[in-house]
Amino acid sequence: MKPTTTFLTALFGLCVLNPTLLQAEELPDPDGKPADMSKPVKVFILMGQSNMVGFGKVDGGKDGCLDYAVKEEGLFPFLVDDQGKWTQRQDVRYVFTMGSGGFGGKAGIKKNEFLTITGGKIGPEIGIAHYLGNHYDEPVLILKSCIGNRSLGWDLLPPGSPSYEYEEMDKKSKQMKTYTYAGYGQSPDRWEKGTEPQPIKWQAGLQYDGDIARAKEVLKNLDTYYPGATSYEIAGFFWWQGDKDRYKTGHAAKYQQNIVNLFKALRKDFNAPKAKMVIATLGQSAKDSATGNDKLILDAMLAFPMHPDCKGDTATVYTHPLNLGGASNSHYGGNAKTYMNVGLGMGKAMVELVK
Repeated sequence: MKPTTTFLTALFGLCVLNPTLLQAEELPDPDGKPADMSKPVKVFILMGQSNMVGFGKVDGGKDGCLDYAVKEEGLFPFLVDDQGKWTQRQDVRYVFTMGSGGFGGKAGIKKNEFLTITGGKIGPEIGIAHYLGNHYDEPVLILKSCIGNRSLGWDLLPPGSPSYEYEEMDKKSKQMKTYTYAGYGQSPDRWEKGTEPQPIKWQAGLQYDGDIARAKEVLKNLDTYYPGATSYEIAGFFWWQGDKDRYKTGHAAKYQQNIVNLFKALRKDFNAPKAKMVIATLGQSAKDSATGNDKLILDAMLAFPMHPDCKGDTATVYTHPLNLGGASNSHYGGNAKTYMNVGLGMGKAMVELVK
């Protein structure tokens, strides 16, 4: 059975979805059958910051919690079986690895299971995984590698990103100053033009390097994380991030260039020249009212699929209509329905790309 969510807009990779249709999605219940393990595993890499990590509340029995949404409001019925227990997919594996900084930093595997609802919080991976599991006969691996409080313009800056100069208001002196912003591998984050940079114990792209290395470590030991699997194909990337870049105009102004460079770098690092990419906007940022750095980032995200190097292979999910309250820096109030809506929207967009 194919997913039935209807796009209101699907133009040049920009996806605007109706939240009512998403919440009433008639995805089939998992059939409990394993995937065809004779085929390579379709791997999807999920990256970003805290909202990709996931802050949607599962338990609580009140509005905004996943258990209430499913069991009282009748939403997302594919998440529970006839006995009211959380369903488990036998055709989708979910692995979540998280660590700070480079590969040698403190890290660990947070999830390694066939997809189900466990623990106190969810991210967009649940909605993403159900869409992809319904689409593919092949086994699917949802591989999430990320940590919170990281910016694309600094911590997650992809390889090949050059340094640049940007003029902005200095908050202390209230005067315009020109800063040099670090390129990949440089430190610190920025320094005033004409001064000597004083490196710190962090460098541009350090979190990118670590997140990639941790994901590759999982893939190197594929059978440990997807029992019975012998080969894989990197089919796509998901990205939900942008909050930390809001706090420096120099980062917000470069967001489009950085997200294009990220797409290219991910394809290269995972040797996946045909892999697709779906990104999601920040839920509080509306096309008709966003201002300042929020607008810079929103405009960059909306323009991403139209870039000549990305057209046809990427999509942006505009999440403002899917957000049921709160902002990215408050994790949308922990509303699990927001996380489910965004995940379903991203999963739907990826299925449209890989078709």
